Amino acid sequence: MDDEIADEQRLTTREAAERLGVKPETVYAYVSRGQLASRREPAGRGSTFDAKEVDALVRRGRREPPAGGDAFQRIRTGITLIDADRYYFRGVDATDLARRFHYEEIADWLWTGTLRTGIRFDAPAESLAAARRSVGALPAHSGSTERLRVAAIAGAAVDPLRFDLSRDAVLGTARALIPTLVDSLPAVGPPRDGDGRLARRLWSRLTARPAGEAGIRALDMALSLLIDHDLAASTLAVRVAASARAHPYAVVSAGLGALDGPLHGAASGLAHRMLTEVLERGSAAAVVADHLRTGRRVPGLGHRLYPGQDPRAEALFTVLGELPDAGPVLAAAREVEATTARHVPLHANVDLALAVLSVTTGMPAEAGETVFAVARTAGWIAHALEEYEERPLRMRPSGEYHGPRPPQPLP
Repeated sequence: MDDEIADEQRLTTREAAERLGVKPETVYAYVSRGQLASRREPAGRGSTFDAKEVDALVRRGRREPPAGGDAFQRIRTGITLIDADRYYFRGVDATDLARRFHYEEIADWLWTGTLRTGIRFDAPAESLAAARRSVGALPAHSGSTERLRVAAIAGAAVDPLRFDLSRDAVLGTARALIPTLVDSLPAVGPPRDGDGRLARRLWSRLTARPAGEAGIRALDMALSLLIDHDLAASTLAVRVAASARAHPYAVVSAGLGALDGPLHGAASGLAHRMLTEVLERGSAAAVVADHLRTGRRVPGLGHRLYPGQDPRAEALFTVLGELPDAGPVLAAAREVEATTARHVPLHANVDLALAVLSVTTGMPAEAGETVFAVARTAGWIAHALEEYEERPLRMRPSGEYHGPRPPQPLP
């Protein structure tokens, strides 16, 4: 009798989906994120779900603030946790992932929950051709983020299936979009289109110097470490766009637009110029003093989410030490950190580590921004996949009006 009661309390996938008000595939997404537990039934019913657990998830959803409420303060996510000077992708230490696996492997695992070693991302010929034509039409002085935005728009224009927001379709778009962004950038070294990992292909877009295995490893590590970092400004823009059911290309364009701001994506370029000046003048003290004298903060130091060391910087510094010419640049970065620490206990952040990479390898000052944008595209897609499963248009805050009270006369 107890077994019969237990069976009555279990729901099929379709019943659970109806009770939750979602599609059946979304039910399995809840399972993959640990929000629901499923059980395979030997009698051929497929997966079943505990009715009480489903009802509890329904109640949690009802407590979510309505449109116009404080939705921006309560965005549930199962992607990144930042805790005690460490950060984790789906509960796994992100720096350990970056040491063990390549960028494409981590990105695909973050999207699907399945690790496929050796996976490659390749750009469709038509999308890549359109992106290259569009990027090639830009002025020579165009920035890398501008080129990436144009490439994303061009890729969307030739993809008639871009409005298909089913999970498999979005995953296919993601695996094609990221290599399209990379391979559409103009090459400054021998192009490596379709040749192995994205890090190797991106290298030829950033510097004419030979890569070497140590260089590719450092660039791949940087891409892997930067895939996601919770709800940064660009990621929040992505989730707003996804909430409005923008397609993945438009979602990535929203992220790139926010990243183009000087307070978000450009920080590594400032650190690059600072390190170059330290090397030219032979003194970090003089350069730090000049920054402070003019009221500028010293770039590449401190992070409001890490009271101690930025784990991304420390992980990247380790592999940068393997580059043949990195010694003087690493020493300059450490001298900047030590000089500033005399009065303010600030540690190097990932922007300073990116600057060490770009200065050491002869990349331009904006190279760190390019690496950041390409890397973060994978995280933006992960957040879009989450947001597509939520109630649409839930991120609609109400403005607090401070204008003149009506009625007012016509102007």
